[in-house]
Amino acid sequence: MVYRTVMAGTDGSTSSFRAVSAAASLAGAMGATLVLACAYLPMRESERAAAADRLGDLAYKVGGSTPADDALRAARGHAVAAGADGAAGIVLAAEEGDAVDVLVALAGRHRADLLVVGNRGLNSLAGRLLGSVPSHVTHRAPCDVLIVRTTPDGRS
Repeated sequence: MVYRTVMAGTDGSTSSFRAVSAAASLAGAMGATLVLACAYLPMRESERAAAADRLGDLAYKVGGSTPADDALRAARGHAVAAGADGAAGIVLAAEEGDAVDVLVALAGRHRADLLVVGNRGLNSLAGRLLGSVPSHVTHRAPCDVLIVRTTPDGRS
């Protein structure tokens, strides 16, 4: 199967960047568009103000760009390093909401043929009791899903 649009979910964590790198390698090899997706929940103004107070001279770090924007910029760097330069382009997509809902919606909107996520959460107690992002995505995604082993020992 040839994938024309490969999407990878990231939350800015080291393990999610492993999934981004895998997606970027595939997209680069197939000449596919790579969509890097990040879900976020906005910081309440009271939380932002408290963080700015604690940061003092570094208060600018909690204004301007969102953590999702920062995560996507970092993910883009990992994607380029993994070979996404050969891809048909890299699209950055941040959207407010629950991770599973956002990934499924963005996969549909971008007409992704493949959604790549990491395995973090699959083998945890919370993941078994409440479900994990990779588990829920496999049931709801409008496309193929690749779960990349992103935790060093395969555990979450």
